[in-house]
Amino acid sequence: MTEHWNATTPGVLALPSGRLVRGRGLRRPLPSGPVPDFAVHLLGRTPPPVAWESRWLRWPDFRLPVDRAAALDVLREVWDRAADDRVEVACGGGMGRTGTALACLAVLDGVPAHEAVAFVRAGYHPRAVETPWQRRYVRNFAPR
Repeated sequence: MTEHWNATTPGVLALPSGRLVRGRGLRRPLPSGPVPDFAVHLLGRTPPPVAWESRWLRWPDFRLPVDRAAALDVLREVWDRAADDRVEVACGGGMGRTGTALACLAVLDGVPAHEAVAFVRAGYHPRAVETPWQRRYVRNFAPR
């Protein structure tokens, strides 16, 4: 097991299970401290390479994931790996797509879908999940 982040690490959302996931904006400098073991980049185009394991989920700015089945698979992987690894979810600004993904992770962790946006806004950032269709995506997120 690697050195983990904690609930006071900037940008880290603590899920009810105790799993920790860092959200961030890729347009900002990398935060100080340990780097992720695994990251998912939510971008409309191929992200720049990083020195740790990462996945790219095609997700244009202010929109929804292009492939929703792939999004569910990637989010499940993030949730699973957050039990033991430092995991990060990141988009350009760190609010809309990142907040939406974090809210979906909260649903995977047991937060009712209709409460997940409020949970992420309280624990990550008050402006997370920016658009009405992102909020609807979270409300309808049903991990089967």
